[in-house]
Amino acid sequence: MSTLAHIFEAEGLATIALGSIKSQIETAAPPRGLWCDFPLGRPLGVPSDSEFQHRVLGKALELLDSPEPIFAEYDVSIIDDGTEVMACPMPPRHDPDLHPAIDEANGIRPAYERAIAKYGNRVGAGRTVEADDITTAIDAFIRVADGIPWKEAGVPGIPARVSQDIRGYYETAALALSDHAPSAWAGTRWFLDHTEAGKVVMAARQAMADAGEMQPIWFYMAPGDR
Repeated sequence: MSTLAHIFEAEGLATIALGSIKSQIETAAPPRGLWCDFPLGRPLGVPSDSEFQHRVLGKALELLDSPEPIFAEYDVSIIDDGTEVMACPMPPRHDPDLHPAIDEANGIRPAYERAIAKYGNRVGAGRTVEADDITTAIDAFIRVADGIPWKEAGVPGIPARVSQDIRGYYETAALALSDHAPSAWAGTRWFLDHTEAGKVVMAARQAMADAGEMQPIWFYMAPGDR
């Protein structure tokens, strides 16, 4: 993005780059850069807080007044200590004959639809796996966790991408199940550590690692620190 910013500036188009990692934005050196010490994925800081977001944008737009390259730091930090987990009241089991992860995914479908109606499909499923096929994808990962090679288990795409759609499905549903916007990564921690589908994804990831599959295939089924 910083390279594109330099190209645009050379053609007379002013740019502003917002960065969440200080070392990266310093190294990339866009013509006008604003470092915001916010969690990754939240470039404007606080979800659903238009006043806070407008202040960040106002600070960024002030950089346009500089005729020379400029790097600035936003004066408010938002720290994610990696411990907060969102609390979601999950629906009770409906069909005890199904695998718990499959039954769970079916149970949160109404919440998913409510969240999509309210927020739009910005973070939900659909990049590789549509919402209607989430349970099929989870079922494939169940087989992988049981030792079946992922290419034979029916995983509907690259496992890392499929798992991102499953997580997106759950985190979107969580927006309707929860009564507040969670802190950054709180939804991810909830999915991986407190849902049946998250346990399946992590078990399948470990099974692929143990089987010697290529790291890019399985590593990004969860954040790199997991």
